Amino acid sequence: MLTGRILIVEDDPTFRGLLSTILTAAGHEVVLAEDGAEGLARLRRGSFDLVLTDLKMPNMGGIELFRASRADLSAPPFVLITAFGTVEEAVTAIKEGVSDFLTKPLKDPDTLRTLVQRLLELHRRERRLVALDEAELAGLPPLEILFAGQAMLEVRRLTGEVAATEATVLIGGESGTGKELLARYIHLSSARKGGPFVAVNCAAIPENLLESELFGHERGAFTGASAARQGKFEMAAAGTIMLDEIGEMPLAMQAKLLRVLQERTFERVGGNRELRANVRVLAATNRDLGKEVSAGRFREDLYYRLNVFPITLPPLRDRRDALDDLAGFFVRLHGRSMGKKLSGIAAPAMKALRSYGWPGNIRELQNVIERGVILARGEVTAAELPELIRGRQGGAWGQEAGMLKEAEFDVIATALKAAGGNRRLAADRLGISRRTLQYRIKEYGMTGEVV
Repeated sequence: MLTGRILIVEDDPTFRGLLSTILTAAGHEVVLAEDGAEGLARLRRGSFDLVLTDLKMPNMGGIELFRASRADLSAPPFVLITAFGTVEEAVTAIKEGVSDFLTKPLKDPDTLRTLVQRLLELHRRERRLVALDEAELAGLPPLEILFAGQAMLEVRRLTGEVAATEATVLIGGESGTGKELLARYIHLSSARKGGPFVAVNCAAIPENLLESELFGHERGAFTGASAARQGKFEMAAAGTIMLDEIGEMPLAMQAKLLRVLQERTFERVGGNRELRANVRVLAATNRDLGKEVSAGRFREDLYYRLNVFPITLPPLRDRRDALDDLAGFFVRLHGRSMGKKLSGIAAPAMKALRSYGWPGNIRELQNVIERGVILARGEVTAAELPELIRGRQGGAWGQEAGMLKEAEFDVIATALKAAGGNRRLAADRLGISRRTLQYRIKEYGMTGEVV
């Protein structure tokens, strides 16, 4: 059963409590609001999969709340709660985009559960299509892949809470865990998504060029500066700047960045004109900045400025329940880019992937799968994986593969014998296509043994 985060806006405390009890018992996360104004405030602060709102409430009714929510293109679907006398108004509201309505008093709990389940499934399908479109443009995977695994549930919740705000986010995690992807998703989920997203790797830029790279320079500011140049903060105007590997930033540069975060202004190198920093700042690091502060390698005041809303990405070894989905996604991704149609990953290969420690995290997994796709014919097998990963199973691979083939041979031979040599009937009994059966018969050299 699909569960979701649901906002209930209802001024009747008894009915509000009834709805909450039914939906909480069904496994949904429920947030309550006593009137339209409180409901709108909660919508602006967090993300929801569905809103149930009373049609008639003091100050701001359900339709007014629905209309106000439309300013956000990612607003959730609405269900209007209405008395029998106002059903006609609810039906009219559906023409404006309200998903459905619910009459009170409630007939029975199943009416509510069924309606919510149907709308959640519909909304999830629609969001998946939108996510696929946006991901294609932004280089992001679908949300089900980006947040795959139980260990990512809290990350997804925190991201949903902070994305729509202007808060600075500090994204932590080991190298290769997807920190820049999460930053891009936060940008796409914010009011700044129409603006640019600019990523800067602070570790990849020489110390003497970092200030110019971030803030730009005027003509003649230093040898070789033959023309004025915009920095990354100017390029990110009205959008988001991501400062990756912020822990590698030199102390002198940290002081200048702190001033920008405090005053929201900066100057180009060699200039004297103050420019406004109309950007949202996201930072990422694979270091423990708290320890870096204690060691004197990172400014304490800058740390507190950046650490407004920390989110830490778990390593891939803590997301083993997501390995199948992640690996399958990378097979499809690279297969499509290479023009290869692959059925997926063979079970022994998947077993090897699960047993490996993944020190390089998702980046390493993607590289391994890309290599496998290049070599694969039909599906990615253990033979296409690097020796380091195959070796996790010791010398058992050949033995296991041989046992698997022997068992498959016996099953096919038995099915053909039972079907009197009729390959179509044997394929039906085995639950495979006739083409697959014929391929296996040829692979095992069974042509002379069966009709």
